[in-house]
Amino acid sequence: MTAPHRIVPAAFRSLISAAAVTGLVIECAYGSVPVVLSFFTIWTNIAVAVVFGLSAVRAWRERPDVDPLYRGGVLLFILVTGLVFHLVLANPSSPFNVLEDLDKLAGAKAVSNQLLHTVTPVGAVLDFLLLTAPRTLRPRHAVQWLTYPLAYVTFALVRGALLAPGTKSRYTYPFIDVAQYGYGRVALNAVVLGIVFYALGLALVAADRRRPAPALAEQALRENRISSPAEGPLK
Repeated sequence: MTAPHRIVPAAFRSLISAAAVTGLVIECAYGSVPVVLSFFTIWTNIAVAVVFGLSAVRAWRERPDVDPLYRGGVLLFILVTGLVFHLVLANPSSPFNVLEDLDKLAGAKAVSNQLLHTVTPVGAVLDFLLLTAPRTLRPRHAVQWLTYPLAYVTFALVRGALLAPGTKSRYTYPFIDVAQYGYGRVALNAVVLGIVFYALGLALVAADRRRPAPALAEQALRENRISSPAEGPLK
């Protein structure tokens, strides 16, 4: 019989990866692929699909998990994706809300929206709290993780500058819409988002250091430490 510390994380992470893949496939099926692939949400859910899929395979094979730099980074990025969507884009009190567009979503597109903005962030947080070994993240990771949003903002601004004025989704998010707000306001928004990323990254590291070890993760670590050399190297 397969041990719970092996099957539960493998199954749960597979579900998270499958949710991301399903949402991505729907988005690509119902939209222009180049436009779809220009959104931060899509970038991040691709990372979720890959990292959680790989983590599921490693859990099943009782191998060490994905490097904390990438595992923690993906958790941070998808958490920010969910928070920005619900607190900024889908919030009627936010000056950057896109509720008119969201209200038009129906059928598969509505399902995809929930998968990519709600299901994967919640799933990633639950995995962190219930299935992932603690005390593996470091303060330096919070700085390293900033390269991801910086790369995205650079891409989004260069892409917008190259597209003709009036092009649909020229700027992928309202808070980086240079045509509407100008570079000064967009630069300020980017700095604020960078600060939020860094603060959340540090908070994630602090939470990782203080939280108790989940029972299944602790069992997996214990069994890895006492693995027989005949079965493979110590993990």
